[in-house]
Amino acid sequence: MISASLVKELREKTGAGMLDCKKALEANSGNIEEAINWLRERGISQAAKKASRIAAEGLSASIIDNNKAVIIEVNSETDFVAKNEEFQELVNTMLETIVASDAKTMEEALELPTDNGTISELLVAKTAKIGERLSFRRFELVTKEDNQVFGSYIHMGGKIAVLTVLENTTSDVARDVAMHAAAMKPSYIRRDEIPAEVLEQERTILKEQAINEGKPEDIAAKMVEGRINKFYKEICLEEQPFVKDGDVDVQTYVKNNGGSIVQMYRYEVGEGLEKRNEDFACEVMSQIKNN
Repeated sequence: MISASLVKELREKTGAGMLDCKKALEANSGNIEEAINWLRERGISQAAKKASRIAAEGLSASIIDNNKAVIIEVNSETDFVAKNEEFQELVNTMLETIVASDAKTMEEALELPTDNGTISELLVAKTAKIGERLSFRRFELVTKEDNQVFGSYIHMGGKIAVLTVLENTTSDVARDVAMHAAAMKPSYIRRDEIPAEVLEQERTILKEQAINEGKPEDIAAKMVEGRINKFYKEICLEEQPFVKDGDVDVQTYVKNNGGSIVQMYRYEVGEGLEKRNEDFACEVMSQIKNN
C-alpha cells in the first residue's frame, strides 16, 4: 500500500501529477529513487517542469464522423510549435480518438487509449519530446439527429474553429453559419440564452452612459431598451447581420433555406488565457548565446 505522504514527497521532488507519482511508486515497490527514475524515463518529470509555463498558442480543430463530431483546443507555448507537423498529428490523433468514444468529461477524454498510451500519456510524451508545455484545454463531443447537419469551419489555420448543428437544411448552410460565427464572434445563439446577470450588467452600463450624456434618469431608462437591441445584435448569432448578405440576419438566412440553428461551438485559441509577453526571436537568441 503506497501512503499518501510518500506520493506527496515524490510529487514535491518531481513536480509530476499525483496519479503519475502513485503509478511510479506502485511500479517500483515504494522505492522513491527508482520512482524518480521511472518518471524521468517516461518524460513525466521533465514534462512536469514545464507545467508552470504559459501555453496560450496552439490549435483549435474539429472532425465530423457521420452523426458525431468533435471540436477541441490543444495549446502550446509558441505558434512555432503549433505549426509543427508532430503537434498537428497529435491534435488529429486526439480528434479521431475522442470522436470514436462517448467521453463526456475531460477526465474521461484524457484516459481514452490511443496507439501510444492514453491521451494523457501521449500529451506527456509529446511535451517531453517537443520541449514545450502542451495542454488539452477543452473539447465538445456532439451527437446529431438524422434530420440535422453539421457545419465546420477552420479559420487562420486553426486559430479559430467553429462547429454548428442545424436542422432541416443542408451542410452548406451549416458551414456558412459556422463561417459567419468565426468572423463575427457571437457569444450566444439567441437572446434567451444570455444569463440574467450579463444582461443586467449591460443594462446598468447603458443606463450610466445615457446619464453621463446628460439625460434624466427616467429618459435614460427608456433609452436602455432601445440600445439593448443593438447589444443583442452584437452577441446573438441569430440576430447578427449575415456576413454574406447584410440585408438579412443569420436566423432569416437559415429560415429562408428551410432550417433552424440547434447548436454552435466557437473555439478561439488562447481566448481568455494570459499570453506570453516576451519576444520569441529574442528568447531564441538568448538561448543561442547561453549555449
